[in-house]
Amino acid sequence: MEALVPLVIALTGMPALVIAAWYARADDAHARGTALRWALIALSILAGATGLYFTGGDRAAGTAVVVAMVLAVNALVVSMVLHLRRGGRER
Repeated sequence: MEALVPLVIALTGMPALVIAAWYARADDAHARGTALRWALIALSILAGATGLYFTGGDRAAGTAVVVAMVLAVNALVVSMVLHLRRGGRER
């Protein structure tokens, strides 16, 4: 039963991985940057789920893993929003 929550969290990271693969098909640099950010979001969710699985029943360690995962995902979302606002423009 302790593996159910990490499994659900890992499954919620799969759509981000599919979106990353979909964006990676495009040939321009902006789409590749967007795909990279989606893949990093999926990776951080999967790493958080793995970390949550290995914490077992320790609530303090589980809380630390969840907080770290939420911070990583939110930082990557901010990065993606800024990347999308830049658009395909060159710097």
